[in-house]
Amino acid sequence: MGLYAVAAGVLAGVENRQGSIKGLVYSSNFQNVKQLYALVCETQRYSAVLDAVIASAGLLRAEKKLRPHLAKVLVYELLLGKGFRGGGGRWKALLGRHQARLKAELARLKVHRGVSRNEDLLEVGSRPGPVSQLPRFVRVNTLKTCSDDVVDYFKRQGFSYQGRASSLDDLRALKGKHFLLDPLMPELLVFPAQTDLHEHPLYRAGHLILQDRASCLPAMLLNPPPGSHVIDACAAPGNKTSHLAALLKNQGKIFAFDLDAKRLASMATLLARAGISCCELAEEDFLAVSPSDPRYREVHYILLDPSCSGSGMPSRQLEEPGAGTPSPARLHALAGFQQRALCHALTFPSLKRLVYSTCSLCQEENEDVVRDALQQNPGAFRLAPALPAWPHRGLSTFPGAKHCLRASPETTLSGGFFIAVIERVEAPR
Repeated sequence: MGLYAVAAGVLAGVENRQGSIKGLVYSSNFQNVKQLYALVCETQRYSAVLDAVIASAGLLRAEKKLRPHLAKVLVYELLLGKGFRGGGGRWKALLGRHQARLKAELARLKVHRGVSRNEDLLEVGSRPGPVSQLPRFVRVNTLKTCSDDVVDYFKRQGFSYQGRASSLDDLRALKGKHFLLDPLMPELLVFPAQTDLHEHPLYRAGHLILQDRASCLPAMLLNPPPGSHVIDACAAPGNKTSHLAALLKNQGKIFAFDLDAKRLASMATLLARAGISCCELAEEDFLAVSPSDPRYREVHYILLDPSCSGSGMPSRQLEEPGAGTPSPARLHALAGFQQRALCHALTFPSLKRLVYSTCSLCQEENEDVVRDALQQNPGAFRLAPALPAWPHRGLSTFPGAKHCLRASPETTLSGGFFIAVIERVEAPR
């Protein structure tokens, strides 16, 4: 038997009180006793953490032949141990299929506990951070179903529907199998934090889209009527594109651009599952798209969500140390690209409304980019007042910046986000 199978057997014996770790390790006749002993000790030390990550990632549901103790040993090795360096065989390949999800759930657990190091997860008194109470938001895909039918489905599964929330406090108080309708966002259902719907039949059938609350704002505020032509300038991974298609009722055209072929392939799968037929995907740099191309002469709406530092995404901050504090050089480069993309978008001759958004908290990528773009187009465009009931507004760095929206775990129960709605002052001729 290999190291991981033997370690799983020892771990099971310890948990079933068949003996001590040391006794079971020595009686296993495994050649490298020290290696086996260290692996079992560390796996047991992180046992509760590993149980939580495995459960939230749905690993045992996806790999039905994988036994719980072996899963725990393998996930320890992948996330907290040596990462199968120089070995692992078929177990490395099996865990590789779930690596991204497992890492994301470990990051989510750290956010929930308000810690940044793996070791800190072992502290009994770890205090939860502000993201610990973030609910699970689920957008109903109105191309395939409606909110009433989804609510009825969950009721039949034993969930209790509480109606439309009246405030964020209602969302914070969600527990157990209760769920609500968001107080401001149509078609957005809200479940308690840690609710896992990745294996839910409605999600797998494309009836539900798992999407952060703030991430639903850009398409909602762009609000293109059915039949419109829309550009989604930096489209992958596709949640916002699918939202636009739902608002269009699959009538009209979405021109979706992205430079990453792999992300576009994943996006095509997502759009197909969601039943979207009005979207034309292009592996192309939006900055290279000509505003004078006849194909875009009827484009009245543009959604621009460009590459950014991701400083508003808690999971990215934990998975990529330092992501929450980008260097001045990186910020300068990102802001330069974002400004070029926004100014380019504003040159489309028939444009009426544009939404600019990022998942960044940095002023340089948000208010500064919008201010500079408006200054380069004096009198042609203005910031439109957006969603007055939204509690978190833009930084007062220039006149009208309060029309922009910001989001954060503390103020809006969402990831960090920025949104600006820009409208043409005079309708294009």
